[in-house]
Amino acid sequence: MNNNIKYIFFFIFLAVLPVMGQNPVLFEEGNRAYNEGDYAAAINDYQQIIDNGETSAEVYFNLGNAHYKLNNIAHSIYNYEKALQLNPNDRDIRDNLAFARNMVLDNIEEREPTGLSGMWRDSVSVLGYNQWAWLAISFAILFSIFFLIYYFNRRSVIKRLFFTLSMVGIFFSVLSVVFAFQQREYATGGQYAIIFAEEADVRGEPTLRGEEIFTLHEGTKVEVLETYQDWVRFELANGIQGWMDKTYLKPL
Repeated sequence: MNNNIKYIFFFIFLAVLPVMGQNPVLFEEGNRAYNEGDYAAAINDYQQIIDNGETSAEVYFNLGNAHYKLNNIAHSIYNYEKALQLNPNDRDIRDNLAFARNMVLDNIEEREPTGLSGMWRDSVSVLGYNQWAWLAISFAILFSIFFLIYYFNRRSVIKRLFFTLSMVGIFFSVLSVVFAFQQREYATGGQYAIIFAEEADVRGEPTLRGEEIFTLHEGTKVEVLETYQDWVRFELANGIQGWMDKTYLKPL
C-alpha cells in the first residue's frame, strides 16, 4: 500500500509541473499600458514575461488581446491558442479566439470526434490539465484523511465507512491524474502551427516545381505531419493535406 501511495503522489507531482508563475511587475505594467491604449508597449511587457519562461494563460490571453487591437491577426490567434493550451475551458479565451478567427480569410470547418472517442474527449475536456491535477491533489488529501480515520478508529462500523471513503478518494485521485495527462496530451500532443505569411502557397509536392493546389492566408491553423528539408506536410482541420514552405509557419 505504501509504495502504491508513493507512486500516486509522484504522478500527481508530474501533472502539476506545467503550473507556472509570471512576473507581477511586468504583468501590471503591461496591463497599465493596455488600459492606456499603448498596445505596442503592452505587447513588449507581456512578451518579456514569456521570453523569461514565466508563462501563464493570462499572459498569453492579454498578449493576444493587445495584438488583436493592432489587427495583428496571426499574432493574436497564436497567443490565444497558447492560452487555450494552458486553460482549455476558459470562455473568454475561446470567445476572443473565435473573434480573431473571423478575421482569417480561410473558412475551414473542423471535424469533431464522434462516438466513444468523442464522449471520452468531452469528459476529459471538462477541465484543463492543471485543474485536473489540483483535483487529483484534493482527492489524495481526502484519501489521506479518510485512511487515517480508518486506521486509528476502533469501531468496526466507522472503519468500514472510512475505508470505503478512502478507496473512493484514491480512485478519483488516480482518475484525475489520468485525465490530467490525457488533457495535456490533447493540448500539446499534436504539432500545430499558425500561418504567419500574408499568403502561403500550398503545393502537392515538397518542391517549387510541385503543382500549386491552393493558397492559405495569415492566421490559419494547421497540423504539422512531417518536415522535409525546407518543406512541411500539413493537414487542415477538415482533413485536407498539402506541402508548404516552413518559413510561413510558427509552431505552437
